[in-house]
Parts: sequence; structure tokens; C-alpha cells
Amino acid sequence: MGFFDFVKDAGDKVMHRGEDKAVELNQAKADSLTGHVMSLGLDLENLEVTFDDGLAVVSGVADSQADKEKVLLKIGNTYGVARIDDRLRVEIPEPEATFYTVKSGDTLGGIAKSQYGNAGKYPLIFEANQPLLTDPNKIYPGQVLRIPPLA
Repeated sequence: MGFFDFVKDAGDKVMHRGEDKAVELNQAKADSLTGHVMSLGLDLENLEVTFDDGLAVVSGVADSQADKEKVLLKIGNTYGVARIDDRLRVEIPEPEATFYTVKSGDTLGGIAKSQYGNAGKYPLIFEANQPLLTDPNKIYPGQVLRIPPLA
């Protein structure tokens, strides 16, 4: 649990134009983020997301550490989210992954080389970030990825 920082102006845009009242905007953003998370198809209990001026608060129960991290990344890699207050609990404790923020020119192979010492291990990073990533060649600067520990 704790706070995770993201790049507020990078990521998926999940809001629609025309919502200009602050309270309505925050509730609409929270609803959009909840739908965004639910699209992952993860087994989550009592998921609740609130949003206020760049801060998303997420609570509930995830089956695994990997599912929890995918929820955090799905929310954090959304345009307008600068920080997450993580209040998710995990049913089955596991070692935590590290988070890596993609820089211009990065590739999954290059990230694997810097994190694991072997560019050929990029499929581990790709698999750890599915369904958030759909193509190993489609990452962008500012995106945050899960880097799972090696078994």
C-alpha cells in the first residue's frame, strides 16, 4: 500500500469532453477509471475508485499481487492521473514487482537488458503487463510497466 506517482499528461484518455464542473468531472473520471479497470477482466472484490485533481484512490481486494499491480498500472497509465493512493489488499501475498517508467527510445528488450541483464527476457515483461500491453512494440514514454522479479 502507499502512493504511486505517474505522469499526469501521458496515457489513455478515457474521459469525454463537455464535463466541466469539478465535482461532476471527478465523479465521471472515477466512474471511467472503474470501467477501465473492469475491462481487464480481473477478479476483484469491492473495487472502489475515487478521483480528485489528479489523485486516484483505489480500494478493494485483488486475488494476487500481479492483479493488484495491473489495477494500479491501468489507472496510473491514464491521462490526468498523477498519483494513486493504493488501498488495495491482496488475497495471496507474493513478491512485489518493480515499476519502470518508459523513456523515449526504450524497447522492451532494452528494458529487459537493464533490469535483468538479458534483452531476451523481454517476453517476461510483456507477459507481466498483459492485458495492458497488446503488442511488445507499442510502449510510449511516460508509460509505467511492471517488472516482475525473476523466479
